Amino acid sequence: MPTRTAYLLAFTSVVIAGLFGGVIGYGLADVGCTGDCEGAKLLGTVIGSTIAAGGVGIVAVLVLRAMAEWRVKTHRG
Repeated sequence: MPTRTAYLLAFTSVVIAGLFGGVIGYGLADVGCTGDCEGAKLLGTVIGSTIAAGGVGIVAVLVLRAMAEWRVKTHRG
């Protein structure tokens, strides 16, 4: 089982990725739109943060699983 620190780092990385993804999505919607674009900016923020947090979340889960498997193997042999 991975340490508590590993879980906290994984959680923090997902949150930070979500924030940065939201900023990038907002920026893309802001640059690509003219006129009244508040809905497009909001949608860009939500989609960007969801994709970024989801991608980093997948990587974090894979890393935590690998850590758990590695610890089991080292304790057995």
